Amino acid sequence: MPSTPERTLETFPNPGPERDYNIRIRIPEFTCLCPKTGQPDFAELTLEYVPDQLCVELKSLKLYVWSYRNEGAFHEAVTNRILGDLVTVLRPRFMRLTAAFNVRGGIYTTVVTEHRAPGWQPPSPVSLP
Repeated sequence: MPSTPERTLETFPNPGPERDYNIRIRIPEFTCLCPKTGQPDFAELTLEYVPDQLCVELKSLKLYVWSYRNEGAFHEAVTNRILGDLVTVLRPRFMRLTAAFNVRGGIYTTVVTEHRAPGWQPPSPVSLP
C-alpha cells in the first residue's frame, strides 16, 4: 500500500539524552497553497533541534510535511503551526524552524521561529585554533 499524507508525528527515544547535541533536518520540497489565490507555494524547511527525551522519526515527518500540500496557509501561520506541533510531541530543549519560501510576485519570504524549554541554556561556544 502506498504511503499517504498524515498529521501523526512518531518519535523514538533519544539515544544520547545525557548531552546537548544538534539535529538538523533539511526538507527541500515543502508545498502548501496560497490562501488568497490557491496557487502552490514552495519552500525549503530547515528544522534544527536539541532533543531532550525524544527524537522525531523521519518517515512520519515526511508524511506530516506532505499533509500540507493541499492546504491553504499563510507562510507565517504554517511555519508556526509546524513548530508548535513538533514542540508538543517532542518537548525538545531547543527547536528552530526556518521556512525559506520561493519567490512569489517578486518577493521572497523567510520565516524563522524558535522554542526554548524553560531553564535551558545553550552551551558556551567552543573556539578551536
